[in-house]
Amino acid sequence: MKTNKIIYYAATGLLTLLMLFSVSMYFFKHDDIVIAFTNFGYPAYIIYPYAILKLLGLIVLWVPGLKTLKEWAYSGFFFAFILAFFAHYMIGDGEQMAAVVAFILLLVSYTFYKKIN
Repeated sequence: MKTNKIIYYAATGLLTLLMLFSVSMYFFKHDDIVIAFTNFGYPAYIIYPYAILKLLGLIVLWVPGLKTLKEWAYSGFFFAFILAFFAHYMIGDGEQMAAVVAFILLLVSYTFYKKIN
């Protein structure tokens, strides 16, 4: 049981760091992110709401309880990472590996979340 918790917290912690980096880019390098979202074909006005949703999802992952909301947060991150992978792949910018790493961390976090609860 202790090993499962260590793996869960390590994966969730690394995922959190990756998401916080992403959110910080949305807020502090907004002009660069606008260019990226425009290249993806996404409207620039979704950048701030998307960043806020990522932060809310991270909060839900770390707050004890909230089992139903955790499932929704994991699901939201799942689709976000899949879509991010294909968005980067389709424009050929070579940045899809961050989405792959995030996806793997998400799967490990979710699997071990289920094992410890």
